[in-house]
Formats: sequence, structure tokens, C-alpha cells
Amino acid sequence: MTRKERWQALLDLLVERGELEVEPAAETLGVSAATIRRDLDQLAEQQLLVRTRGGAVLHGVSYELPLRYRTSRRAAEKHRISEAVAALITPGEVIGLTGGTTTTEVARALAGRPDLAQGSPALTVVTNALNIAGELVIRPQFKIVLTGGVARPQSYELTGPLAEQVLGQLAVDTAVLGVDGFDPQDGAATRHEDEASVNRLLCERARRVVVAADSSKLGVRAFARICATSSVDVLVTDTGLAPAVAREFETKGVEVVRV
Repeated sequence: MTRKERWQALLDLLVERGELEVEPAAETLGVSAATIRRDLDQLAEQQLLVRTRGGAVLHGVSYELPLRYRTSRRAAEKHRISEAVAALITPGEVIGLTGGTTTTEVARALAGRPDLAQGSPALTVVTNALNIAGELVIRPQFKIVLTGGVARPQSYELTGPLAEQVLGQLAVDTAVLGVDGFDPQDGAATRHEDEASVNRLLCERARRVVVAADSSKLGVRAFARICATSSVDVLVTDTGLAPAVAREFETKGVEVVRV
């Protein structure tokens, strides 16, 4: 287990349990107590947790694992999903990408498509995610439109009135949404109302809406609604999606692609 994987495992355990003690954590991860102490000290330096005498507790009242520590969760599924989403995009389209680990993988998949290696532009990408814009801006064949707004450090997304003002002036062919939950009855949602507001406007400005989400997020509700299920045209997910849940989405008019 690499240090990054160990840190993510510790943070996941901390979210699940609310607090950690060194000895049980060491036993769970199969490493020494000294290693766990060093890990907790380093995570505390990054303000990802608060050290206690015997372990650690969550940092503050609200906790969300930062994007850089969520990238390896269900990595194989996200890779397949991102390739399938990228295959839906036609050269010359204007596409919108929200923030998140899966949409970041979609951006990378698009960057790797040989037929998008040139063009004027090959794609126009509208995004409120700083990390996605940073990865794609070095590719001159892509025109990158980054919204303004206030940056959220956990997700690298820009939100607020400035982001909404820019999106309100644009027309998008395909919007690709990353979500925290997508339920057949409650629709697509995220944990934060400011992100939901920007993502909702992106959906409204798009001809086609694609949700890119692994199966752990489906049939799940989240706090802030982005859009109704009927507003989503395509759901791209992995084969872990239960057939009954897939049928529920399909009865709402959503095309379900399982990869």
C-alpha cells in the first residue's frame, strides 16, 4: 500500500467512524503504529484532521474528502465510464464539464482521442472546475471557457453569481455532470447548494445532459438537487448498477449505458 493509498484509507475510516485510534488503525491497515502516527501528523499539517493524544478526529463540523484524495476510489469503474462518455462527444461540439473525479477523467479521455488532436477548435470546453481547465488549456486544439466565481478548495469548482452570469450567456451542446447522488425519483444532486445552482444552470443551457457516475452513487439521494431525472438524457455508469434501478431510470426516459 502506497502512502497516498494509506492516507486515503485513514481518511475514509475517519469519515466512517468519526474518530480514529492509532493501534486499531494500524491493525486494520496492516502497518506499524509508528507509521500511523506519522501519517496522522502529516494529515493534521494539511488540516485534513485534528490530532488527539491517541489518534485523530474530524477537522471541524463539516467534512468532505478533498478531490485529490478521492481520485483512486473506484478508479477502474471511473476509467471505463470516462471513456464511454468521451465516445459520445462529436468533434466541434461545445461541452460543459462540472467538477469532480469522474468528470476530470472524462476530460483526460477527451484529450486522448486521436480525432480530437487538431481542429479549429476540435472542442470547446466550458467548465467551472479549475483543475479541468488547467489540464486542458495546454492543448491548443481545445478552446477552454472557464467561468468566474469563488473557488471551493475541496472540489476546485467555481461557484456563485459570477459563474452563473457567465453560464447564462452561453449555449452548450452536451453537459456532463458529476454528481454525489442520482435517484430515479429525486433526480441528480450534490452535497452543496452552491455547486448545485451552477450545475443546474449548465443543464438548462445544454441540448443534451449526460450524468457520469459510478453505481455507488445511483439510487442515492444528496442534499442539493441539480435537476429532475427527466432532464437527464443519458446515464453512463458501471455494471454494478442493479437491473431494477436501471429500469427505473429508463422509465423516466433516461438512456442507461453500463460499461
